Amino acid sequence: MSKTVPVGVSARHIHLTQEHVEALFGPGYQLTEFKPLSQPGQFAANETVAVIGSKGKFDKVRILGPVRPASQVEISRTDAFAIGVKAPVRESGTIDGTPGVTLKGPEGEVVLEKGVIVAARHIHFHTSDAEKWGIADKQLLKVRLGGDRGLVLENVIARVSDSFALDMHIDTDEANAAGASNGDTAEIVD
Repeated sequence: MSKTVPVGVSARHIHLTQEHVEALFGPGYQLTEFKPLSQPGQFAANETVAVIGSKGKFDKVRILGPVRPASQVEISRTDAFAIGVKAPVRESGTIDGTPGVTLKGPEGEVVLEKGVIVAARHIHFHTSDAEKWGIADKQLLKVRLGGDRGLVLENVIARVSDSFALDMHIDTDEANAAGASNGDTAEIVD
């Protein structure tokens, strides 16, 4: 039985607390939806901010909603070099011991003391998909990407929840290395 999953390429983006949304956009401000994402209830917001590191900055970095308990900036390794941040590879939400950056919005700035990561590649599994394929939460998988320059990725983290939809998330560096795009499929090989 082939275990194929859709591929989602995750460009640099930001998750914010409500406090930081208001600091950047004004008191009482609420994020507005630009488009829904693959995970139920998640969305790309219309709002963007600048991300400023020690060597450079990125303007118009998209915020993803809804708000979260902790702010986090997810960038690729190439992005990290460009702005002078030594971002470690981490699972989303695991930000202790990570570097920070400055965020600049239309109404203010926020200095994050921590929260910049290169997101660990992962696959979101709905519980039923994981059970069908015998995959456990946090299991490390080996996945083949087709693409023009196909390759096999190791240490792909399985994230299992009743609130997830089946989707593999890789960053732009990984997608470029394989010649992969949003909507491609990948195959779990181990």
